[in-house]
Amino acid sequence: MRVLVSGGGTGGHIYPAVSLVKYIKKKHPDAEFIYVGTKKGLESKIIPDQNIPFETIEIQGFKRSLSPSNFKTVYLFLKSISDAKKIIKKFQPDIVIGTGGYVCGSVVYAAHKLNIPTVIHEQNSVAGVTNKFLARYVDKIGICFSDVASDFPKEKVVMVGNPRAQEVAGIQKSPVLNEYGLDPDTPTVLIFGGSRGALAINNVLLDSLSSFKDKPYQVLYASGEIYFDEVKKKWQSLGEELDNVKVVPYIKNMEHVLANVDVVVGRAGATSLAEITSLGLPSILIPSPNVTNDHQTKNAQSLVNKNAAIMVKNAELTKETLLSSIDQVMLNPNVKEQMKEASKNEGIQDATDRLYRLIVELTS
Repeated sequence: MRVLVSGGGTGGHIYPAVSLVKYIKKKHPDAEFIYVGTKKGLESKIIPDQNIPFETIEIQGFKRSLSPSNFKTVYLFLKSISDAKKIIKKFQPDIVIGTGGYVCGSVVYAAHKLNIPTVIHEQNSVAGVTNKFLARYVDKIGICFSDVASDFPKEKVVMVGNPRAQEVAGIQKSPVLNEYGLDPDTPTVLIFGGSRGALAINNVLLDSLSSFKDKPYQVLYASGEIYFDEVKKKWQSLGEELDNVKVVPYIKNMEHVLANVDVVVGRAGATSLAEITSLGLPSILIPSPNVTNDHQTKNAQSLVNKNAAIMVKNAELTKETLLSSIDQVMLNPNVKEQMKEASKNEGIQDATDRLYRLIVELTS
């Protein structure tokens, strides 16, 4: 089996693709892969580290306002289709899979024009611009949220879930919190704003740190690299009185940490929600306001509607709303257990297998 995967821009597009590649490798050890991305995108750092052959094309997104750069965008899009065709003809894939981001628009469209089976994967509850464009050309569309089905041709849509969920779901409890100076047997809240952090969450956390002093739970807080020095200075100024709070810039082994905490506080990106629900974790979600079509709010609302999460809007995020939301879950065992069960019911733990079966169907 020869598989070409494309997706880029954010981890939410890249990590599901990596999970899928890993799964197919287990099923077909002799399978061959190539990942097509951009030189500047996050995929250029993540994919080579995964030992997946990596090729690049040049492309950029449209500006929403009238801008001369949009002429360059059109030129690059047309050129990128030609470049993608060259890569496809050389690699001769059995199937081409797009997981979102501008780069996969050119690649998947080029594959369609070369009569190669195609699948796109939509992680969010609102379809991305690229996937909306590709919907008319691809053979199948895998989705994670039922709400997004209406954005695509009904006959092409298949509910598969997020491959990242299946990878995380199998992780067992461990003493990993020891690595962060925390007690694995103490109830734990994980707070983070994504891989780069979130300014609004950090500002509120700086005001809230001392309030955790006498809580019967501990806090692991990932601030993001660019905010770490400021947060660390504030945290250290509180001295030993705050030994139940640990601050780190970034958590590399996030999936293992997630498997060992009780509640997650953070943004509502699709991959994060897939990980959270696969483990049946209650969550307090603070959707980012800086995303296309406010899709994180819609992502979060899907869990709120099932009583699996509490949503605090970014504009309403204060020390008081944050602490009261955390206490609402952590200090009420019945609430925490009910949210845990609801979250678990929303998780799709065999997502990668579902997407794999779709691929097999198209390549048989």
